[in-house]
Amino acid sequence: MTRVGDIAVTGLGLVTPAGVGVEENWRRVLSGRSCATPDEALRGMPVELSCRVPGFDPEQLLDGFPAWQLERFVQLALVAARMAVRDAGWDPKAWDGTRVGVVLGNSLGGAATFEQQHDALRERGPSKVSPLLVTRYMPNMAAGYLAIDLGVRGPGLVVATACASGATALTTARDLLRSGTCDIVLAGATESALTPTVMSGLAKMGALSKSHGAPEHASKPFDAERDGFVAAEGAGVLVLERTADATSRGATIRALLSGCGASSDAHHATAPHPEGQGIERAVRAALADAGVAAGDVDHVNAHGTATPMNDIIEGRMLHRVLGGAAAVTSTKGVTGHTLAAAGAIEAAYAVLAVQHGVMPPVANLKNPDPGLELDLISGEPREGRVDVALSTSLGFGGHNAALVFTTA
Repeated sequence: MTRVGDIAVTGLGLVTPAGVGVEENWRRVLSGRSCATPDEALRGMPVELSCRVPGFDPEQLLDGFPAWQLERFVQLALVAARMAVRDAGWDPKAWDGTRVGVVLGNSLGGAATFEQQHDALRERGPSKVSPLLVTRYMPNMAAGYLAIDLGVRGPGLVVATACASGATALTTARDLLRSGTCDIVLAGATESALTPTVMSGLAKMGALSKSHGAPEHASKPFDAERDGFVAAEGAGVLVLERTADATSRGATIRALLSGCGASSDAHHATAPHPEGQGIERAVRAALADAGVAAGDVDHVNAHGTATPMNDIIEGRMLHRVLGGAAAVTSTKGVTGHTLAAAGAIEAAYAVLAVQHGVMPPVANLKNPDPGLELDLISGEPREGRVDVALSTSLGFGGHNAALVFTTA
């Protein structure tokens, strides 16, 4: 049953290692085949694996926009946003841009440009630093350029809660709609920071998988032999509207964003609370916001990074809160970990599960961690009605976010 506070998801745009486009993404995620490959740009680094967006040609995909001015994380976001707006049936030339907002998540901005220009400064002096350094590096430019491209004249925000940024962006967008500040919000997240410096830092932390010999098997969430995540890039954008507005214009509603929850661990810079107290608070808040009981949850797209600590803590929390009935996946086994973009991309996958009644498997799940009591989807996608789906996100700094999607 649709409630007054429910928000309609009317458009999706996905640009990820699983493909450029929603259909390509959904096929690949349902296949359970990992996107991880050796990365030539990381040759000689401590970890040489990544998940990059395949066949991404910004000059072609951003026809009419000077793609050369833009850092890759902005290019990804623009393509995903255009896709989402078309999917929602909107024409940016016809809408009232003052009533449209954009909220995107991002953490690392234009890391590649910063590294390149720092080298230029050290090696050739300040006269060789590009005048585009600042605008290519700043995280807020994802929202800024999206507004320029699509005529968005309402609030334009970029939020940074590390790997929870995408879910935080959707929560912020929901609030703009509920308050009446906007009638349409383009919400999601983007990240592209597969640079030698960033990857070396993640490797030094012990966060990355070292399965160099078999990259396609490196990302294995919830598996007993998991040893870290495979870093990835990508963007996901969702078009959100008040349900009554979407219905009145005859829009196709893919699913409803019915509940949001957020919390802070106040525990550690990188490690989640050992008992999962923070993410549990976020999940319980999202369920209460949605007006659904824990036992009503049919499906969970978990954060599931494939790191030893995250998966056991999150998995035990899910069992404690939901019991063992919900079918659980982590699509990071296919896409890798897109960092700030993960919460938005996985929210889109949760929406697709609700819409189509099919749930993706956990890639590379051969030997589930014996410490987990979860109904993990493995091998093949699982068909079944999904009335309520939960998506969870955790980020460095102790940021937690949870989203509940329901049938329209």
